[in-house]
Amino acid sequence: MPEQAVAGGKENSVETPVETTRERLLNVAEQRFGEGGYEGTSLRAITVAAAANIAAVNYHFGSKEALLRAAVARAMAPVNTERRRRLDQLEAGSPTPEQLIRAFIEPGLDLVLRRGERGAVVARFIGRIAFDPSQRIRDLYAAESDPIESRYLSALQAALPQAAPESVAFGYVNMLGLLALHQSQALSRTPGVAEDEDPSKLAENLIAFLVAAFDKGLRS
Repeated sequence: MPEQAVAGGKENSVETPVETTRERLLNVAEQRFGEGGYEGTSLRAITVAAAANIAAVNYHFGSKEALLRAAVARAMAPVNTERRRRLDQLEAGSPTPEQLIRAFIEPGLDLVLRRGERGAVVARFIGRIAFDPSQRIRDLYAAESDPIESRYLSALQAALPQAAPESVAFGYVNMLGLLALHQSQALSRTPGVAEDEDPSKLAENLIAFLVAAFDKGLRS
């Protein structure tokens, strides 16, 4: 409900954004899972930081794993939507490998890293969960990303008929790994690598590297 403020003897209605319990739980889950991983983060740590309780998690999500699933779905939704839109347009013609790589990489960087402070949290969260040691957690992440990602793999294999399908799949897996590495901004701690690099410049450099790798680095 709107907060009531009194100014100059008059009561004014002031609209203020209110973060719901569900939103707090998702925001804290992104941060804590991104920092400590799924197994290394207790549900109690999340509820305490979110000023909530276990009952709230059960009410809104049902379990810790369901909370993780909801956080992954929220984080990936804008990226998946944009990737799907671009791929739909490209598949109306005969896309080149560069066009497909660009359509995949740009949303993964721009829509994540341009979210300001939360962008860094989301990027670290995605990178951590995508490569979690647990196959079960990786499968959970894949359930949110695989439908559109598998379409990109098929499109790349069609655009690279001179390369064996398994070689394109090998390059594709490595593309996912490099993207997650840059999303997490782990390279900003590497000597000689600029911190807080502009997402557009980062995307261009990564795309150029990947295009060369798919063009020259795959066995036929």
